[in-house]
Amino acid sequence: MTAVRRIALVGNNPPRLCGIATFTADVYSALRDAFPETAVDVYAMNEAGTTRDYPPHVTFAIDQDRLSDYQEAAQRINESKADIVLVQHEYGIFGGAAGAFLLKLLDRVEAPVVVTLHTVLENPTPEQRIVFDALVRRATRVIVMAEKGREILVRTHGVDPRRIAVIPHGVPDRPLIDPETVKPHFDFVGRRVLLTFGLLSPNKGIETMIRALARIAAAHPDVLYVVLGATHPHLVAREGEAYRESLIALAAELGVAQHVRFIDGFVEQELLLDYLAAADIYVTPYLHEAQITSGTLSYAVGIGKPVVSTPYWHAAELLPSSGGMLVAFHDSDAFAVAINAMLGDPVRLQAMREQAWEVGRSMTWAKLAEGYGAIFRDAVKNRPVRLAIGQAARDDIVPARLDAVERLTDGCGMLQHGIFGVPNRDHGYCVDDNCRALMLMHRVSGESEARADQLAIVYASFVQHAWNGGKGRFRNFMSFERNWLEEEGSEDSFGRSLWSIAVTAAEARSHDLRRWAVHLFDQVAPHVRELRYLRSQAFAILGADALLAAYPGHALARAIVTDFAPRLRNALARTKRSGWTWFEPTLGYDNARVPEALMRAGRRLGDAELEAAGLAALDWLDGIQTNHDGQFRAVGTDSFGRWFEPPMPFDQQPLEAWASIDAAILAHALTGEERWRASAWRAWRWFLGENDIGVPIATPADGGCFDGLMSDRANLNQGAESILSFQFACRAMRKLAKATESPGLERSISTVS
Repeated sequence: MTAVRRIALVGNNPPRLCGIATFTADVYSALRDAFPETAVDVYAMNEAGTTRDYPPHVTFAIDQDRLSDYQEAAQRINESKADIVLVQHEYGIFGGAAGAFLLKLLDRVEAPVVVTLHTVLENPTPEQRIVFDALVRRATRVIVMAEKGREILVRTHGVDPRRIAVIPHGVPDRPLIDPETVKPHFDFVGRRVLLTFGLLSPNKGIETMIRALARIAAAHPDVLYVVLGATHPHLVAREGEAYRESLIALAAELGVAQHVRFIDGFVEQELLLDYLAAADIYVTPYLHEAQITSGTLSYAVGIGKPVVSTPYWHAAELLPSSGGMLVAFHDSDAFAVAINAMLGDPVRLQAMREQAWEVGRSMTWAKLAEGYGAIFRDAVKNRPVRLAIGQAARDDIVPARLDAVERLTDGCGMLQHGIFGVPNRDHGYCVDDNCRALMLMHRVSGESEARADQLAIVYASFVQHAWNGGKGRFRNFMSFERNWLEEEGSEDSFGRSLWSIAVTAAEARSHDLRRWAVHLFDQVAPHVRELRYLRSQAFAILGADALLAAYPGHALARAIVTDFAPRLRNALARTKRSGWTWFEPTLGYDNARVPEALMRAGRRLGDAELEAAGLAALDWLDGIQTNHDGQFRAVGTDSFGRWFEPPMPFDQQPLEAWASIDAAILAHALTGEERWRASAWRAWRWFLGENDIGVPIATPADGGCFDGLMSDRANLNQGAESILSFQFACRAMRKLAKATESPGLERSISTVS
C-alpha cells in the first residue's frame, strides 16, 4: 500500500472493555500485518474523566466530552501527515449532542476520511440524523458490515451507493477443530455445550435461552448453557450485578441451574476463541432486530460454529449462507426445537460446522485488511487535487461591488450575519462591522461613489450612536429591535471604532463627514490610554496614523502612536523565542494588524527600530501562513489559546487574508522587496480558490464572501465581516496592480490601512 504511508485510526481501544475497542485493536493488527510499511496511529476515545494505560501505538487519548481534545487530535493528525483517517463510529462514544464533537475533529483534518459504521439506525432522532448526515458527507467512503446497512443508508439517508462499501466483520483465521478436543480445558467433558458471549445486558435475551433449557435438557440431559462475559460497565454503574443475579435466580426458579454456567469476565481474544472452539452450538437470542453487526456472531461463524439465533439484521443476512438457523424473537420453544434437532443429528451438526467454517474464510482479518487497503488507495488516488491557477487568472483583479454590502444594510446599519445569502435579523448589528463598512465607503470609487457616500452617513450614524460618552466606551452589540445589549463593548470594538473615525476624518469625500469624524475623534481619543490589549492598541495606532496623514499636527493622534508603539515592540521582545517571533504566546484573529501597526508607527515616527521589529514579526507570520504548496493559509480559529504552538489550519477566516494583504503591501512599500508583493498576491488568491482545499471563498458576481474555509468545504453563510474583508481586499489589490504599472503610485497606496 505504497500510496498510503500513514493511517490515523480513531475509536475505542483496549484496555477499554467493549466490542468497539476489540474491533479497533483487531483492525490495527490486521492493517499492520497486511501492510507492514504503513504506520498506523491510534487515537483512543475515553469516557469523560477517565485515563488508561494504553499501548505505545495509541498516539493520543481523547476525552469524549472535552472539545479541545478533538481539536488537538486533528492538529496531531495533520502534523503527522496521515494519508487516511479511519473512524470507528458508534453511538455513545463521542461527545456532544448525538456525537457531534466528532465533526469538530473531522472538519479540521486534511486527509480523506473513511468511516466504519457499527450501527446504522432506521429511525434516527432529529439530532442523530443531523450529525450522522454530516458525518457521511464528510467521509470519502463509508464501510458497513452487512448489506442491510447499505440498504438503510441509501433509503433513509440518501447516500450514493457508490460511496458505500460492504466489508464483513473480521474474524481470526483458525483451523476447524473438533469441540471434544478443547472441552477438557474448561471442565466441559461429557457436556453438550451451548455458548453465548458478550457484555451482559437485558437486550441480549439470555432469559429466552434459560426458559428453553428445561425442554432441551429433557432430550439432552448433558446440555450446558455457558454465558460468558462481564456485565456491561454502564449497567454495573447503575445497578451493580442485579441483572446477573436475576438471571441466576431465574435458572434456579425454573429448575435448570445445573444446566447454566455463568463465567464473569471480559476474556482476552485467544481465550474467547478457545471457548468458542469448545462449544457445540453458538446461540444469540437477541431481543431486537436493529443490530447491523455482531462481532461475536462473526467470530462464531469464522471458527466453524453452528448458530441458532433470532433474526436481527446481521444474523438474518449471515446465517442462511453459513448453515445456521433463525427462530422468532422471544420464542423459547422455537430455540428448544431447533437446538434439539441439531444435537440429535451429529452428521448434520458436523456438516453445519464445515459450512460455517468455509463461509468464515471470506471474513478473515486478512480479507478485511485487503478490502480496507483498496478503499484507502482509491481515496488517496482520487483525493481532490488543487489545480494550479495560471498567472493571468491569479493576477486578474475582481471588480469591487457593493451588492452584498447593501444586501446586509438597512436604515439602521449593517447587520452582522447572514444565513447563506439572506440577512439574519436574529443576530442584529455590531459596531465592529459598521466601522469597517464606514471605512470601506471612502475607498469606493467610480460610478458607485454617490451611493457609497449615502451609505457612509448610515454607518457613521451607527458609530455615533454607539459612543457612550458617560462611560468613555463604544457599545458594540445591538438587537434588531435597536436596543443596545451592553453599555460597554470590548476594547477591540473601541480600537476599531477609533480607527474608522480617523480614516473617515482623513479620507471621506464629504467635508461635513470629515468635520464630524474629527469632532468625535477628539472626544474619544483621551480615553484611548486605558486600552490594555495589544490588538486594541494596534487598531488605535492604525487610526492615529491615518489621521496624521491628513492632519500632521494633531497632538492627540501623535501621542497615541508615540505611547502605544513602544508597548508593541516591548511585547514582541518579551515573548520572542526560538521559532516564535510574535507579540503574544498565542496567535489570535486579525493577526497581521499588529505588525502592520508597528511598521506604520515606525514610518510615522522615523524610527527604523520599530519598522524592523514589525517587519520581523510579519516575516515570521508570513512563513506560518504559507502551506506546503506555497499557498496562503490563514491562522485557523482553532489556534486560539494554544501557547507557543504552530497554528491549526481551520477554520480560516477572510479577515486574516485582508489584514495580510494590507500588511504585505505596506512591507513592500517600506522595503521594496518583491517577496512582499508576492505575499499580497498569495493572500488575494486565497479568496479565489488557491487555498488548502481549492474552493473559492468569494462570490465576485455580487461582491460577496463566504464566512470561512473548513477542512472540506466553505462555510456558505455570508456575514458582514467576510463580505467587507473581500471588498477591502478587492480595492487594495486593484491599487497594487495599478502601482505595479505605475511605480510612482507605490508609496501612496501604502498609506491605505
